[in-house]
Amino acid sequence: MTSDIMTVEKEEAAGWFRSLQEEITAAFEALEQSQSQGPMSDRAPGRFEITPTKRTGDDGEDAGGGRMCVMRGGRVFEKVGVNVSTVYGTLGQAAQTSMAARGVPGIEEDPRFWASGISLVAHMQNPHVPAVHMNTRMFWTPGAWWFGGGADLNPCIEYAEDTAHFHDTLKRHLDPHGADLYPSLKDWADEYFYIPHRKRARGVGGVFMDDRCTGDWRADFALTQDMGRAFLPAWLPLAETRRATPWDEADRDTQLRHRGLYAEYNLVYDRGTKFGLATGHDPDAVLMSLPPLAKWA
Repeated sequence: MTSDIMTVEKEEAAGWFRSLQEEITAAFEALEQSQSQGPMSDRAPGRFEITPTKRTGDDGEDAGGGRMCVMRGGRVFEKVGVNVSTVYGTLGQAAQTSMAARGVPGIEEDPRFWASGISLVAHMQNPHVPAVHMNTRMFWTPGAWWFGGGADLNPCIEYAEDTAHFHDTLKRHLDPHGADLYPSLKDWADEYFYIPHRKRARGVGGVFMDDRCTGDWRADFALTQDMGRAFLPAWLPLAETRRATPWDEADRDTQLRHRGLYAEYNLVYDRGTKFGLATGHDPDAVLMSLPPLAKWA
């Protein structure tokens, strides 16, 4: 199942990412609407701005696009983006070399690709509400296909019970796919979301996978779907619990400094950011993950 016979599977995966985007954006707007007390509750509830994105190839041909949903200046969210995209075309030489180094077969002989996914990053108004990231994706070339993605929690003020809930919920959704899967993907996330030049993690972890191809497309897609389904029950209760907690300027300073870590990681190390910029996708959509404000000094 490595040729264009996967057309149906591609459409199914892209449709799932779109439906997950709709579910999450609806839940986030409902969270904004229900914020009736505490800091920022006197503001108008935030709403997503929806912008179609387009990608063109080197010759100006259609190369896919997506739907960028961004909310700014809400009661709960300072900035949150929930983007979906489906892009295709021919990989440039640098991307071909990178893919070949990762063991993707035949990529230098036939560098066509197709990729679809959802990417979410939320930066919060209240420093007690943890920032969060989630993405899942499918990638196809004529010689291979695979899934990737994950979710990780990025609190600037840590609560042990929040971390436990986030991880327990991820584990509960992943355990049906194998008891050894959650520990493995947790360790992968701890390694992937580490900032070498700071010698620390950017948050309290989560799960992460890449190049997931067991040979059973249906099973790997089901796992990817359950990673996506885990997100709202893992994170939403934390936001509901912490959103009315009072905070002061010291808390805000802690938040802004922590966001600096997030910005450094995404600009220096994140594979998705590098791929998006290298393949000519809308830079505003690719850089949606960056915080609206951050501080280094």
